[in-house]
Amino acid sequence: MHPTGIDHLVLTVSDVEATCGFYGDVLGATVVTFGPDDRTALRFGDQKINLHKAGGEFEPHARSPTPGSGDFCLLVESGIEEVVDHLDESDVETVHGPVEKHGTLGPMRSVYVRDPDGNLVELASYEETH
Repeated sequence: MHPTGIDHLVLTVSDVEATCGFYGDVLGATVVTFGPDDRTALRFGDQKINLHKAGGEFEPHARSPTPGSGDFCLLVESGIEEVVDHLDESDVETVHGPVEKHGTLGPMRSVYVRDPDGNLVELASYEETH
């Protein structure tokens, strides 16, 4: 077996609507509904984040799903300074950065924010380093 990438991951959230507002309105995700249960997901390019409402998780799920326990990186097309400006205009606090980091493909610049549940979201760009 040789995995080739990540199709989706799951975030357990306390408020699906607030989460969709943050990721859709601020970070530019496409909010999608899918499946017979009208589940909600956030699509970024060819990947998505499925959302589970805390206490109403879909089976099967993580052993101890907890809102605010996520820590992940989203790639952005624009430069990090432009991202910081957008975050400022959206009244989203930067908790760390901009900083130099090393991602899957090499050096990148990143800035970190927290979503409504406190998940740590790294926003990173390779363009400034290539």
